Amino acid sequence: MDIKEIKKELAALRKVIKYHSNLYYNNDAPEISDYEFDQLMLKLKKLEAEYPELITKTSPTQMVGGVAKREAGVLVAHDVPMLSLQDVFSKEEVTDFVTSLQEQLDNPEFVVEEKIDGLSLALRYRDGELTQAITRGDGVVQGEDVTENARVIKDIKQKLKEQVPYFEVRGEVYMSREAFERVNERQELLGMKTFANPRNCAAGTLRQLDSRITKERNLSMFVFNLQTAEGIEFGTHTEAYEFMKKQGIKVIHNYRVCHTAEEVLAAIDAIGESRGELEYDIDGAVVKLNSLAQREQLGATSKVPRWAVAYKYPPEEKETVLKDIELSVGRTGRITPTAIFEPVQLCGTKVERATLHNQDYIDDLDICIGDTIRVFKSGEIIPKVRSVVKEKRPSGAVRFTIGNICPACGARAIREENTSDIKCINPSCPAQLENHIINFVSRDAMNIKGIGEQNIKALIEAGYIKDIADIFVLKNHRDELIEKGIIGKEKNTDKVLAVIEESKNNEPQRLLTGFGISGIGKAAARELILHFGSIDALAKADFEAIMEVRDIGEISSKAIYDYFRDKVNIDIINRLKEQGVNMVLEDTGIVSDILAGKTVVVTGTLPTLSRNDAKSLIEANGGKAAGSVSRKTDYVLAGEAAGSKLTKAQELGIPVIDEAEFLKLIGQ
Repeated sequence: MDIKEIKKELAALRKVIKYHSNLYYNNDAPEISDYEFDQLMLKLKKLEAEYPELITKTSPTQMVGGVAKREAGVLVAHDVPMLSLQDVFSKEEVTDFVTSLQEQLDNPEFVVEEKIDGLSLALRYRDGELTQAITRGDGVVQGEDVTENARVIKDIKQKLKEQVPYFEVRGEVYMSREAFERVNERQELLGMKTFANPRNCAAGTLRQLDSRITKERNLSMFVFNLQTAEGIEFGTHTEAYEFMKKQGIKVIHNYRVCHTAEEVLAAIDAIGESRGELEYDIDGAVVKLNSLAQREQLGATSKVPRWAVAYKYPPEEKETVLKDIELSVGRTGRITPTAIFEPVQLCGTKVERATLHNQDYIDDLDICIGDTIRVFKSGEIIPKVRSVVKEKRPSGAVRFTIGNICPACGARAIREENTSDIKCINPSCPAQLENHIINFVSRDAMNIKGIGEQNIKALIEAGYIKDIADIFVLKNHRDELIEKGIIGKEKNTDKVLAVIEESKNNEPQRLLTGFGISGIGKAAARELILHFGSIDALAKADFEAIMEVRDIGEISSKAIYDYFRDKVNIDIINRLKEQGVNMVLEDTGIVSDILAGKTVVVTGTLPTLSRNDAKSLIEANGGKAAGSVSRKTDYVLAGEAAGSKLTKAQELGIPVIDEAEFLKLIGQ
């Protein structure tokens, strides 16, 4: 290729890497696997090595991946850069690294430890007290202050045993596989988008504005480095670890001190073999110098320290035979296909199931029962089907189709327009009922506390609940429920029945959320009730009238219209009325309509208002408080250090107002 073609290829490669890097670091929503991203980076590094004169300062090889965000808190300057690590993919590269340091240093020691797949976090302690927690952000200049969220993570020590003047450590916030599964189960039950893997979930959770969500998602943390300290000195990394352990800090426990390349490679292999036994994901093994003085001597580039590398384990992939495709039905009636195959060992664990997502996914794979398939683990934990080995396909094999019959109740199933989802249309489908009831009593819907999943399952099995209206007649079976212990003993049963009775007074948007209409969550339910004022008015509305509601599109409008014209649903709503469940919005909480039809985005730190206070004022004056800037945004309310949202508003020509202008606008 001539130099013009090389420049063109470099530009294209850098663009796609920056795109995927942004999705990974800043949106926690990667579209490709770590392995695929690493291959893109390797290709770029190889080209830049061949043409060093074409390396630019903004190339992904010269920069740390993330940028600091504003959503979770104020931006904080780094005392010590939180750099990324140089990735290596072969044992030869590891040996070269060890040999190179042995040639430069006097008898270097190496520490080999797990590379946790999570989100990097620095913890600052002053006089033994945790004062600040900071994400990596751009890694060099500043990160996000997430102290309030860090305080609810059980592994993070709030107070050290010794009052060291200043002590800063760096670690990795992660989510155990068990915690991740619980979160995704809840997301599924609430009809919300599930997380792709534990790393994405942990990263998104740490940036939550509400620390209660962070607490309930049960994050964990390992500390893997001493950043800096005052009033105490250490000679080695492992000495610092021993001190941290005495203070109650949870450090990476699976590490080895090595002196030769052979020992380093053996330690890497040992960690790799243990992956299947761990409760959390790792995406490699880190090899680092033990001596802190030698680290100082070697220093770092603008992107990575010269004293450490990260060895990435190759993705494990195996062939197996597809025995069956199992269909399950979720809360919304969505039918999900799951591949059942001959068990194989992947990353140390036995795998025999993998989701096939939907009919489009099956069609793209061109998969048939009896096919030999290639299975791998995405992110080292989630089993996926990579491809079909067509040359091994048995004769007479037929491509699998989900069909138009619900596997649970035999009712008709339809493919929703403009989606990949095939759904059962029977609202009384038993497979949907349990999850439907769980959604109905959840915090975002009717918020009926004290009635858990096991209680719901038992009540359904005993025949007390056949639909959501039956919840409000449980009081008629009080003595039987106590006698059978389905909810608990007398005190607990009476407590739950009282909560159910009190929930009848909820605002109708909670009830509408609980109906579980496809695409209608709590935000959409609020807009609908504010617009129509009652469940009855919404139920009588025609399709065009529903379409007029802000942020309610054609698909959602059709789902709402169809829901209120179904005989089963009409009967349930009438029975809810008979039990005295509130269906009318008595007090909208709106003090004016100054911002009616207007969308306002709040960004930065305001002088007197918290972000939640500002959003409440926007909604109280008839407006919508949005989280991101788009061409539909009417105002951006900006405070100090507003960041990228302010920049985007200026680019789009959207009016930017400060707190004083905002208060004047709403008449305060």
